Amino acid sequence: MSKHSHGNSAGSGAAQDVRKDPGDSGQAESGEAAPNEAKVPGPEEAAAPKSEALSPEEKCAELEAKLAELNDLYLRKAADFENFRKRTVRERQEIVDFSNQNLLLDLLPVIDDFERAIKSAANSRDFASFYEGITMIEKRLSTDLENKWGLKRFDSEGQVFDPNRHEALQMEKAAGISEALVKEDFVKGYLLKDRVIRFAKVKVLMPKNEEPEK
Repeated sequence: MSKHSHGNSAGSGAAQDVRKDPGDSGQAESGEAAPNEAKVPGPEEAAAPKSEALSPEEKCAELEAKLAELNDLYLRKAADFENFRKRTVRERQEIVDFSNQNLLLDLLPVIDDFERAIKSAANSRDFASFYEGITMIEKRLSTDLENKWGLKRFDSEGQVFDPNRHEALQMEKAAGISEALVKEDFVKGYLLKDRVIRFAKVKVLMPKNEEPEK
């Protein structure tokens, strides 16, 4: 009887070992996690964009917010540009309006001299003194304009007629000359830094065609 009991005990232990081994092997081969283990997200799940999780309404709201932000930025830039344009136009006009300010400041002392000369002549009635004063003022003005501003008056009398510098108001024939000459200055010509800004108005002598001797 003891022998039969021992046999049953060994058979029962073997049966338990047989049931345990297939279970362990199956779990190792399938690679499935245990029910209590946490699942780690894969690379594709981790890289998924956040916006994909938004609903269509949320996406629409997000786009509307971005559109409003860009529209506000555009309006501010447009306002800045308009202010810049107006400021540029105003500054340009100021440059035009006051470009001759220094020249006019140089002319003011000359006007003062004229006023003093006129007042002096009105009191003294001395034509010689008045003439001398006017001559000095004219000389001072011409010198200042030439030295400070490059405005120079040129003489034409006795010079060869040059259509780039002279405007002929009168012409007459003259013997003994081979080319046109300026006989008289009616109005003086002026140069501004070597550029003619006003032609001299002159009287011109033209060569006279002499009749051949018979």
